[in-house]
Amino acid sequence: MKKTELLAPAKDKQTAITAIKSGADAVYIGAPAFGARQAAGNSIEDIKEVVDYAHKFYVKVHVTINTILTDNELLEVKSLITKLYEIGVDAIIIQDTGILELAICGEIPPIPLHASTQCNNRTLDKVEFFDRVGLSRVILARELSIDEIKKICSSVNCEIETFVHGALCVSYSGQCYLSASIGGRSANRGECAQPCRKKYTLVDKDGNIIAKEKHLLSLKDFNASDKLQELVDAGVKSFKIEGRLKDENYVKNVVAYYREKLDKISEKTSSGRVFSDFTPDVRKSFNRGFTEYFLSGREECFNFESPKSRGEYLGRVTKAGRDWFELNADLAPQDGLCFGESGCLVNKVAGGKIYPNKMDGISVGIKIYRNFDARFDRQLRHSKLKRQIAVDLIYKSGILTAVDEDGNTVESDIVGEEPQNPEKMREIFIAQLQKTGESDFYIREIKIGEGVPFMPVSQINSLRRALLEKLMAERLSNYKREEQAPLRHTQYPATAVDYRGNIHNKKAEIFYEQCGAKVKERSYESSPKRECELMRTKHCLKFAFGMCKTQKELFLVDEKGKKYKLEFDCKNCEMVIKSSE
Repeated sequence: MKKTELLAPAKDKQTAITAIKSGADAVYIGAPAFGARQAAGNSIEDIKEVVDYAHKFYVKVHVTINTILTDNELLEVKSLITKLYEIGVDAIIIQDTGILELAICGEIPPIPLHASTQCNNRTLDKVEFFDRVGLSRVILARELSIDEIKKICSSVNCEIETFVHGALCVSYSGQCYLSASIGGRSANRGECAQPCRKKYTLVDKDGNIIAKEKHLLSLKDFNASDKLQELVDAGVKSFKIEGRLKDENYVKNVVAYYREKLDKISEKTSSGRVFSDFTPDVRKSFNRGFTEYFLSGREECFNFESPKSRGEYLGRVTKAGRDWFELNADLAPQDGLCFGESGCLVNKVAGGKIYPNKMDGISVGIKIYRNFDARFDRQLRHSKLKRQIAVDLIYKSGILTAVDEDGNTVESDIVGEEPQNPEKMREIFIAQLQKTGESDFYIREIKIGEGVPFMPVSQINSLRRALLEKLMAERLSNYKREEQAPLRHTQYPATAVDYRGNIHNKKAEIFYEQCGAKVKERSYESSPKRECELMRTKHCLKFAFGMCKTQKELFLVDEKGKKYKLEFDCKNCEMVIKSSE
């Protein structure tokens, strides 16, 4: 089987450790600043703790520095990357090409650089460009089909990473300027206000309403779990879960779910076995309904009713009284239910009847979803999840040898008197060696030859602990961190770059010009008042409302009455949002 990486999100140190315990091969976490999730920054000290824990299991740590940067910020980033390299971080996820110019000029250490999905990596030409530059990995746009992903994987030498689960940006990543246009909060600067989750009204040129006050830009959540085999076969190296703002329980459940799935079709890139006491189920964690997006062609990827978590579908209400209703589902007090944009909590379940904290909107026939499963949440919070590395112990001729699952080997001499009862001593010796408890190891096999000397139980325990500590030190000393190969300038796929190149500093400008692309203008954030595309998306409202053949001019109107013109690139099946004021 091919080796693949399961890459998990972490908003903080504890969530990162939970992700590793749940089976992640790598985690990605925000630096103290300059990440696309501004609210998920972490100190150098906390990231160092994550690195030290991760490397025990040969798990990698990627740090996000994936916003566009001013000239002064680029100087700070230069120092930050050096610190991250020094504490053992395995890779940096970047958007700003000014960082590439720093690397080409030898101004940052040789830490692997990954081109963020914020770089708008949606064409073969773009990915081939980053491959020729020499980047270690490119993270693809979410909108690509499996066939497109396969073609990219077979055409480049760099690793390819794709998202497989979590929230979807409606716009091509890195190409959304709607939040910056509305309130000055730029998605490319890590400050997105998520206007795509707001309500809009769709109207034509004459003011006729097609859809009123719906969440017309809000998408379901991505779930590619049924397409993992096809993605592995396509050549994808890393499978990424979105969610650097999600809580520990979400990460625990979703990572464990994908770990089980991937283990059936590929080999993991890290070490250790996950010992779990719950059955993961992604329907029970935050989701807006699921979609495979464009992996196998266009589908209904939107959820116009609500941008909130919908959870798992339970069924329709069969009976309803004044303060109760019936539903063919196993519910418990404190379960959270939703229907449309409304919701309630379960106060009591008795006699087949469900008593919610409010009955508003509940009637016979409505669909009910559970977006908070109280029993499952408690099970996750109290789970005894742990991850341990397999070790074989061999005793022969006075030497006890420990060999872990990666072939790391250490030895310890054993000296002692001949026991009065050799067979009993052998049994005690084996029994005590097996007791690894909550350590980072579990014993897979013990092979004991002849001549085990007499040893008190306490001495055997000390021997085991010392041997495993020595083995961990050996593991860490043998951990091989990859280094970034030298980068180079190479011809950019276009001869000119406009604001969509997100060029926000002088180094980025130099990079593009050295790659043969004239910089016509800097980033939208540099001068945000001009007319331009505020968003380009594969989600199309003409398709959603069965209007593909209409020639009508269409507009979006937000809750404050601001109007946005819609343009349709039907050849590429894309929709463009522009300001019409």
